[in-house]
Amino acid sequence: MTTDERAFWIREPGAGEIRSEAMREPGADEVRVRTRFSAISRGTELLVFQGRVPESERTRMRAPFQEGDFPAPVKYGYLNVGTVEAGPAELRGRTVFSLAPHQTASVLPASAVVPVPASVPARRAVLAGIVETALNALWDVPALVGDRITIVGGGLVGACIARLAVRQPGTTVTVVDTDPSRAAMAAGLGARFATPDGAPDGQDVVYHASGSGDGLGLALTLVRTEGTVADLSWYGDTPVTLRLGGAFHSQRLTIRSSQVGTVGAARRDHRTRHERLALAVELLEDPAFEVLLAESRPFRDLPHLLAAMAGGDRAALCQVIEYGEAE
Repeated sequence: MTTDERAFWIREPGAGEIRSEAMREPGADEVRVRTRFSAISRGTELLVFQGRVPESERTRMRAPFQEGDFPAPVKYGYLNVGTVEAGPAELRGRTVFSLAPHQTASVLPASAVVPVPASVPARRAVLAGIVETALNALWDVPALVGDRITIVGGGLVGACIARLAVRQPGTTVTVVDTDPSRAAMAAGLGARFATPDGAPDGQDVVYHASGSGDGLGLALTLVRTEGTVADLSWYGDTPVTLRLGGAFHSQRLTIRSSQVGTVGAARRDHRTRHERLALAVELLEDPAFEVLLAESRPFRDLPHLLAAMAGGDRAALCQVIEYGEAE
């Protein structure tokens, strides 16, 4: 038995469409999830939408429930919240987060969904995959009590790192971005804000999430002697040039990559990826994360929204997609 559902596909680089597709009934140890909300992960999804996944990374950058192959046609996405319609009794009727693409319903392994606590609004729960990335960065390069911390890049990942870092006692957290309008967002997260010209130096740790080589270069100028820059940016097929002839060697600086595909080394022997994601969902009890969510738009608008973002529209930090009966 199958049902007729709809899913967003990238038809070709820079163009997407919503397609009808048949969906089978769940088997043993599977669930069918009816999507309520999904969200666009602006950095990675825009690179995928534009066909900018390097050939060498096309296997590693696959989303967990992706269909098709890069560059296109491909069904991509990984921020999905819905209701379990069918599956094990303990999950039926539960609101769950999963790494499913943008589609009206999904059949997934039961082990791939994380129940959303009643204390976390379903709409806010779409941020779980981003908070998981931020959490992993703090496991890769810890921010300690009393640290001076800067995040270069006030996008979604940088903002989530800022909120988690602010909750560490005694820290001073600054978000640096070229867009002055993001000062209000930083304030809502409890962080300071600066443009690159006013960014504080002598920082204990700097997290780089701007997606640009210039941002990474700036991050290296802000960290203290023998400090670490955690680089979370994924540059796709864009080359990155750094000037390392200055303080990089004399101040014994470190650049440490952080990527969510593997649990941070400090917790790898103690936490599974599922446990890390479940913790990220719990952290979304914090209402401060609401400042990151844009007004919901209907699923039918998704092709237009991604095209607009690819064209430079920065209005929505986290664009939420809502699925309704009429969609």
